[in-house]
Amino acid sequence: MELRPDEENILKGEEGESRRKAMELLVALGKVYGAEDLIDITSAHLSGASYKTIGDGGLKYLGDQVAGGAKVSVLTTLNPVGMDLCRWKEMHISEKFAVKQQKIVELYGKMGVRTTCSCTPYTGENVPKFGDHVAWAESSALSFVNSFIGARTNREGGPGALAAAILGKTANYGLHLDDKRVPSVLIDADIDGSVFSYSLLGQAVGCAIGCRVPYFRGLPKDTGVEEAKTLSAAMAAAGSVAIWHAENVTPEAGNYDVSDLEVIHVGKEELKVAYDTLNTADDVQLIALGCPHLTEKEIHEIATMLKGKKKKQGSPVIWFCTSAATREKCGEDVRILEEFGPVLADTCMVVAPIEGTFSRTGTNSAKAGNYLPALCSQSIMCEDIAKLMEAVY
Repeated sequence: MELRPDEENILKGEEGESRRKAMELLVALGKVYGAEDLIDITSAHLSGASYKTIGDGGLKYLGDQVAGGAKVSVLTTLNPVGMDLCRWKEMHISEKFAVKQQKIVELYGKMGVRTTCSCTPYTGENVPKFGDHVAWAESSALSFVNSFIGARTNREGGPGALAAAILGKTANYGLHLDDKRVPSVLIDADIDGSVFSYSLLGQAVGCAIGCRVPYFRGLPKDTGVEEAKTLSAAMAAAGSVAIWHAENVTPEAGNYDVSDLEVIHVGKEELKVAYDTLNTADDVQLIALGCPHLTEKEIHEIATMLKGKKKKQGSPVIWFCTSAATREKCGEDVRILEEFGPVLADTCMVVAPIEGTFSRTGTNSAKAGNYLPALCSQSIMCEDIAKLMEAVY
């Protein structure tokens, strides 16, 4: 790799041990992936925030970073943690877990990370612009910003994203480069336009194409944030799709001639296969919504659905997951939701230790449907929100 003189100085340790180690990691990653140089970034988003996923080893790593003086140099946000930081007792979280989870967030905060703890930072304060280079580690979020916004990031790991945040740089390879963003398969999509149909579409496409770059035809022109985040999340979980294009929807779609691409049709039959693959439970103990986190629009739509209704005795527990910032903006809608279940902030069902309390979970998210069986030992009911609510009122 070719480093600038100031970057060479960092690698020599002239700006401290923390920045030297971060540079050493970025250079190593760059060499592995064939990067010619480093590129400046405007923001970072970090995974590795839940005590459930990083454990004591991760806690020690973060402690060592803080002790070494690590500080981020660009706007940096954090992924969901293993509990609502204030309402963890309602989630049946042990005090031992809670103490260690709070310590993790505290350590990130000491490094200058914004501890907003959301998988949808682009609905809050971390909103890249078209063409920005960033270093994001959350699979659904990085796919969203690559695709729907047109920023540029690779699928970063936790330590790599933190190193990039410390230096304000990342290795210049992969999806930072024009030729790696080119679509490789055309998806002829036939869906009804509901958010749930985007989730099933993402499941079907992710299973079919793995890590290839899809170009969609047939998506409604009014595809918005909610639909795009749902599609991104499902494809990243069912496959490892990190960027997608959609005709008349995404900003880079018009750059490409897709006439010679392989065509895959996804319609009712393929969506039914995706649905059947996800569904393994006939009834549930927990209904968990917000994977990725619920937006203001989604919270309002659910509140409208529930307004004037009463929760049935003996119905499943309901969690509504969002960011603290979004929860604060939705006062009256949150009040309605709270009559049915807690509106939890900065956490989600995937990274919380729910397996100690529940074994059958209902969700409208294909992302959660992929991750919950392996990470939380859950059987899954994956349905549209309206269908899930039939068990509640």
